[in-house]
Amino acid sequence: MAELGEPGYRAKQLFSWLSSGEDNFEEMTNLPKSLREKLSKHCTLRPLHMLRKQVSALDGTIKYLWQLEDGNAVETVVMRYHHGNTICISTQVGCRMGCAFCASTLGGLVRNLTPSEMFGEVLASERESGLTISNIVLMGIGEPLDNYSNVLRFLTLINHPKGRNIGMRHISLSTCGLVEGIDALAEEDLQLTLSLSLHAPDDETRSRLMPINRSVGLEKLMRACVRYYEKTKRRISFEYIMVDRVNDTLEHAKRLASLVKPIGGHVNLIPLNRVEERSLPPSPPERIAAFSRELEKLGVNVTVRRSLGGDVDASCGQLRRKTEIL
Repeated sequence: MAELGEPGYRAKQLFSWLSSGEDNFEEMTNLPKSLREKLSKHCTLRPLHMLRKQVSALDGTIKYLWQLEDGNAVETVVMRYHHGNTICISTQVGCRMGCAFCASTLGGLVRNLTPSEMFGEVLASERESGLTISNIVLMGIGEPLDNYSNVLRFLTLINHPKGRNIGMRHISLSTCGLVEGIDALAEEDLQLTLSLSLHAPDDETRSRLMPINRSVGLEKLMRACVRYYEKTKRRISFEYIMVDRVNDTLEHAKRLASLVKPIGGHVNLIPLNRVEERSLPPSPPERIAAFSRELEKLGVNVTVRRSLGGDVDASCGQLRRKTEIL
């Protein structure tokens, strides 16, 4: 606004319009006509374009594939819960982490998303679904801590009281375990929930599933988790995908308990969604139940994630991948 010769308060008015999803300067009626003309001449608004939409017949989960200005595409998922509507957004186009169970990493990393593109995922999903988003999960395509500065800027914008004002306690950020990023996030002292994709209680199994572990290792990773907990006093959620006869035995449960119990971590067991290009089989329900009971017996707070959107390519990256192939 200063560059356009406008008073500073106009920035707040403009930000409020943009945060509401308005994509036409002429409709920003509390801005003078002369300013709207300047904005139309000097600035561009780039709402995301919907390529595909899939709605689950099982639970109403909505999966979107959005086209970005450069032709790349990312996915978001809108899930309905009794406590409100949650959106799972992407933070990168593709991913370079190489996890063995994930479709997002097939083809590697293309580029980082900008803060406005991440914000755009929220706005476009609300516009197309007609639902108001109250909770945000950064667990779609990409590794959020691999796009640290842009993700942090997005969090500031989405949390801003003059914008959407979505509280940090309603936001979860998932990471595969980038230690430097975890330490940096701890220093921000945000009130969001950190979700660590753990998926194995020993280095051999985790390195098989998650190549990042070969350079980090569980000991170093868990020390970072302790530092994060001590700094923020926020409980970490440990995500644990259940893979048949790979990480789902009672012995695995015992090892997992010994890792997370000292810092009061919560374990979220996740039934594996099948990915066509991957050969990993999901654990049967009875083994997931036994694993959960063992953790509870050992004093670990545990839940089993309710599987949503199983009929609409639930695993992140599948819809983008199929569209690229077509």
